[in-house]
Amino acid sequence: MNALLNVSVPVFGLIFCGYLSAKFRILGPQSSEALNSFVYYFALPALLFIFVARAPVERIFYLPFLAAWGGGLAITFILMLLVAKLVYADGLGVMTLRAMNSIFANTGYMGIPLVMTAYGESAALPAIMATVTMSVVFVPLIIILLEIEKRGETEPAAILRGVAEALVQNPIVIPVVLGVLVSSVGLSVPAPFGNFADLLGNAAGPCALFAMGMFAAGQSLRSGLGETGVMTVAKLIVHPLVTWVLVTRVFEMDHLWAVVTVVVAALPTGATCFVLAQRYGVFVVRDAGLHPAVRNYGLRAAGLGEYRHTGKLII
Repeated sequence: MNALLNVSVPVFGLIFCGYLSAKFRILGPQSSEALNSFVYYFALPALLFIFVARAPVERIFYLPFLAAWGGGLAITFILMLLVAKLVYADGLGVMTLRAMNSIFANTGYMGIPLVMTAYGESAALPAIMATVTMSVVFVPLIIILLEIEKRGETEPAAILRGVAEALVQNPIVIPVVLGVLVSSVGLSVPAPFGNFADLLGNAAGPCALFAMGMFAAGQSLRSGLGETGVMTVAKLIVHPLVTWVLVTRVFEMDHLWAVVTVVVAALPTGATCFVLAQRYGVFVVRDAGLHPAVRNYGLRAAGLGEYRHTGKLII
């Protein structure tokens, strides 16, 4: 219990600080957008690169872990895509963000310190690799789906060309690929650059959480909780349950890795979902876990204006 409180209280404390800063107009209405741009283009890429570059290459491809963790992500993601399509009749972008919220655990900012406190330093690597797997595989997949929705092309070649260009220029995918290359060839990150990446990357979590709190201040909690509740149940119950079945009934793996895999699957949704939602202007208010009827201040704070999707407001 103490380990959980030691990690969760600071995380929710940052969100609350952001909420207060916007509620009392301490920071301007554009601050949420500015903080998310900083996270998206600078802090998060540095964090992802240094995580991957320092991971031992012999554990990056630990197949039982990759199969169990990746399988839990894939099964839950597909299930929520079906729910989004059949129950809510969402478009592709909203379907994608709804499913992402159901699988994208807060492994980097909450999971790593939590498992290290609970199980020791040796538990950090599985949590790190869970973060890497989501960054290398699922974040690019989500970006591809969002880019397809954004571009609205009907020609497959045009879609693929546009998506390829977006991925090459994407500030999340490129640092992960570079980190894998550095780790694979056995290079060590020079101390000055490593310290720089650590300093910059450490700002990603606090800034993203603070920005989420700022955005939350402009929303209403009076309704729409049922829709948010579905994603919460999927993330906190369905995803860890599916992962537990794979870990205990399907794949054989090291006990510590198995335990950490289930623990990180049970973590709440990571702030990266909010960062991507705000960046693409899709599902932003509900991604913050709040009501879709947003006040004008909330829209301006997100830098979205009146974003429309297929002729109607999606936030």
